[in-house]
Amino acid sequence: MSMLSDYLDALTNAATVESLWRQHTDRMAEYGFDRLIYGFTRYRFGESLGDPQDWVVLTNQSPEYMERFIDEGLYHHAPMLHWALENDGACSWRWIAQPGNLTAEEQRVVAVNISMGVVAGYTISFRSVSERSKGAIALTARPGLTQADVEEIWEKHGSEIVVMNNVAHLKLLSLPYSGARTLTKRQREVLQWVGDGKTTQDVALLLGVSPATVEKHLRLAREALDVETTAQAILKAAFYNQMFVFEA
Repeated sequence: MSMLSDYLDALTNAATVESLWRQHTDRMAEYGFDRLIYGFTRYRFGESLGDPQDWVVLTNQSPEYMERFIDEGLYHHAPMLHWALENDGACSWRWIAQPGNLTAEEQRVVAVNISMGVVAGYTISFRSVSERSKGAIALTARPGLTQADVEEIWEKHGSEIVVMNNVAHLKLLSLPYSGARTLTKRQREVLQWVGDGKTTQDVALLLGVSPATVEKHLRLAREALDVETTAQAILKAAFYNQMFVFEA
């Protein structure tokens, strides 16, 4: 228990997404899960997960695999992703082998996974706080481990693995994440002041620049976040914890 509490302490004190992810992948590898894919969206609508550029995706899978899984749209028919969208908790990949669980498209995804060494593992689906958000992580067992081997690992350590992944997920939600939506320091500043209720003229006075310059930074922030209004930009920047952040 001491080792678990020490790890959770280190995890909750991680200052960046990168440091947390490095710690977490190293720890999961100690249990036999050497390839992870973590995904989170706040823009789920029906069967859509929203714009891929708005997802938080962290992985140490190979670029070749991720190209097929994301860029070529393999995820659309990934059976464990479908399971995660409808359920909370942990699910063994032996669920895939149960008769009647998979569509023909999902069976083709499984065949591709097997051809690329993604054979055995577990998926953890995190409890959502709203109907539009969802997070999950796929834990792929290292080459050479069968699903039966994974079940033995889970029998011994499953509860602590679930706890560690839940804490990692909750911590990730609190850390600044830019992904494809990166704001400059000045863009964050103007959004922050507008979010505080300041007018363009107020912000210009506070920053010692012209109103036109403030409008330029607001426009660039909207473009960076791919939204139409400043209010939407403030909301999306807040989602990614890019508002009111400490400079490194």
